[in-house]
Amino acid sequence: MPTVKTAILIPARFASTRLPAKALLRETGKYLIEHVYEQASQTTCASDVIVATDDERILRAVASFGGRVVLTATNHQSGTDRIAEVAQSLDSDILINVQGDEPTIDPKAIDLLDSLMRTHPEAEMATLAVPFDRQENWQSPNMVKVVTDAWGRAIYFSRSPIPYCRDGTPDFSSGKYLQHLGIYAYRRESLLKLASLPPHPLEDIEKLEQLRAIAQGWAIQVGVVAHAGRGIDTPEDYALFVNSYRQQILQSRRAA
Repeated sequence: MPTVKTAILIPARFASTRLPAKALLRETGKYLIEHVYEQASQTTCASDVIVATDDERILRAVASFGGRVVLTATNHQSGTDRIAEVAQSLDSDILINVQGDEPTIDPKAIDLLDSLMRTHPEAEMATLAVPFDRQENWQSPNMVKVVTDAWGRAIYFSRSPIPYCRDGTPDFSSGKYLQHLGIYAYRRESLLKLASLPPHPLEDIEKLEQLRAIAQGWAIQVGVVAHAGRGIDTPEDYALFVNSYRQQILQSRRAA
């Protein structure tokens, strides 16, 4: 049987509304994008880890720590478009999109995505979710929800609280209330097709790009993990990450 190859692609752009140039933040002594690259490099599934960026400053930063990086066009509307450009020149069968602002992402979660794609050959895509444990998070439009069918495939994604609990209050111990995590695996041909399709009206309404795939009737296999990594969206998020990282360094030194 032919060997299935997997590559991890990390889209990283310089512009960011709430935290400009966050990929190059370096209060830990490492670039934020470097932390993400290191986590991705700890996986067992990937033969390549590549940063896809539209900015020379990020390109130079990644090159400085020995990472593989590709300069892309500057007019991409999304990270999916950016990694699709890189995927055109790769011979990998599975492409995993890891966000460039997830410095604590679990390498085992990335490996799970790869495993889902290999064990579900009918799925065009795979993604991850984590059970909600608090009603305020479930009700927040900033936290995306996903509902799945009996086979663990996504039925719908929404910013609204779904599934709606008509009687009583949601039972968050049931595992039926899932927060979607913004990490995806694609088959190469599916990624290239998705990037070529126009936005779907559902996507425009919810501002969720994955609804473009749902509208096409694609199978998106959903893996459930116990914990969500913390993305860096604001200066406060980054300050929390820096403090946590420094605490880990201190603890490891004491243990040594």
